[in-house]
Amino acid sequence: MTALYSDLKDCVVLVTGGGSGIGEAIVRAFAAQQAKVAFIDVAREPSRALAAELAGAGATVHFEPCDLTDIAALRRAIAAIAERLGPIMVLVNNAANDERHATEEVTEAVWDSRIAVNLKQQFFCAQAVLPGMKAAGRGAIVNLGSISWIIGQGGMVAYTASKSAVLGLTRSLARDYGPHGIRVNAVAPGWIMTPRQLEKWVTPQTEQEIQARQCLKRGLQPAEVASVIVFLASDAASACTSQQYIVDGGWV
Repeated sequence: MTALYSDLKDCVVLVTGGGSGIGEAIVRAFAAQQAKVAFIDVAREPSRALAAELAGAGATVHFEPCDLTDIAALRRAIAAIAERLGPIMVLVNNAANDERHATEEVTEAVWDSRIAVNLKQQFFCAQAVLPGMKAAGRGAIVNLGSISWIIGQGGMVAYTASKSAVLGLTRSLARDYGPHGIRVNAVAPGWIMTPRQLEKWVTPQTEQEIQARQCLKRGLQPAEVASVIVFLASDAASACTSQQYIVDGGWV
């Protein structure tokens, strides 16, 4: 059974990377709360299909195409969303890219691109919505981290470094904007069985590792991450800020 939070009805929510995977589950979860949901993604066709499906079911959902690493375009996209739906009171910084990369092969350009997509845009999304939240005296930001840096996962050093920095970003923003009624938390997913993960990274060997390391001996689903994010965005979590919530089936 899905919990319903009355304060989220008609609340304007922005989700980055909302067209697929965990982001899609987050968009669906907020739509189920009858929030006004906008999402940004670079993948146009699946995002348009998702928005059309949910709108056809009666939800208020808007897709704004944008490359999040283009900060000027990102600012324009967020301004367009606020003009269309109203001030953004919930931001979910979900977008990321977890492509594996060998340390010896990381160039300066590759490093900068990974920081741009996994960390930099989270800050600038927050910066863009904070004035509206501050004026309203309330708001919630949820930044998506990862357990990869906690468990010492190798093979993607720039991604792991970026995701560890998400916690620092979260705690700093929470400290600065708590006096304005704005809560900022992080969610660190474990190995979530998104279509991308299943296609690219889940193998018989990794399935054995999941079974060995997780307390819960099953694949974790995107909706299970989304439900925690919706809770953190709601007034039910009114005393929760400056924290990292791990959703990993007991791996850490």
